[in-house]
Amino acid sequence: MNSPTEPASAILDDFDSRPGSATSLIRTVLGAYVRDLGGWVAIADFVELMQAVGIPSESTRIAVARLKKKGVLRPLTRDGRSGYEVTEQAEAMFRRGDPRIFGFRQMADTDPWRLISFTIPESQRAARHQLRRRLGWIGCGAVSAGLWIAPEYLAGEVGDIVDALGLSDYVITFVSTSMSVPGSMADAAARWWDLGGIAARHREFLNHHRAALPAAEEVSPREAFVRFVPLLDEWRIIPYIDPGLPAGMLPEDWPGSDSVRLFAAARDRYLAGSREWVRSVQSPLPA
Repeated sequence: MNSPTEPASAILDDFDSRPGSATSLIRTVLGAYVRDLGGWVAIADFVELMQAVGIPSESTRIAVARLKKKGVLRPLTRDGRSGYEVTEQAEAMFRRGDPRIFGFRQMADTDPWRLISFTIPESQRAARHQLRRRLGWIGCGAVSAGLWIAPEYLAGEVGDIVDALGLSDYVITFVSTSMSVPGSMADAAARWWDLGGIAARHREFLNHHRAALPAAEEVSPREAFVRFVPLLDEWRIIPYIDPGLPAGMLPEDWPGSDSVRLFAAARDRYLAGSREWVRSVQSPLPA
């Protein structure tokens, strides 16, 4: 098996960080802002950024040290200034996540599915457990213990996880354009995915962040950062656990559409301005 710093592990660590915690908020700022600076930030500047969203300097330093151990960051001094650089593995993780987080994908009724079949020996029990766990975290549904299903557009991420766990000899995938199931496709979706849990995440997001978008209010770039970072931090997990099932497979009161619209409105209102403030915080390098 590959090392814990492989991309699949890094993605899983992302989900294990509780939204709103110092580690989770730091991951969010790294992905959305430090990469916009070129992937490196002085620790003093980073402390100032995190203080803006309520993270004390000591908590930032502790969380940064933790992320260094996980292979997300590495120390790098530039022109006498201590700082940290996003590692290649973490950059790959963030890059793969950008389209999913900033542009939610939704299946049409006629879009194809990817079926993932596996029989993994007992000697590989730990890897089998990790495979199931990680498939669930990227939005795959469990048809049975050894058969999982996902929108075809998740095929690349499924392959990354299988490769990272060293299980390619035990996994076969198929593309399907039609299925016959007992009852309706909505009934099948309720069996294969935890739709209640996904809906709860959407509703919590809506309840927590509706107030972040008051109508027709101008905000400063710093205030845009303060409002958008916690919103993005809670949102960024949702497009992973929610695969974007076709409307016909979802309950009538599905809250996902409302939360997608809320996030898109917040992104359009706050992201550019908040990045402007972050760039202003970064101290200029000596000439």
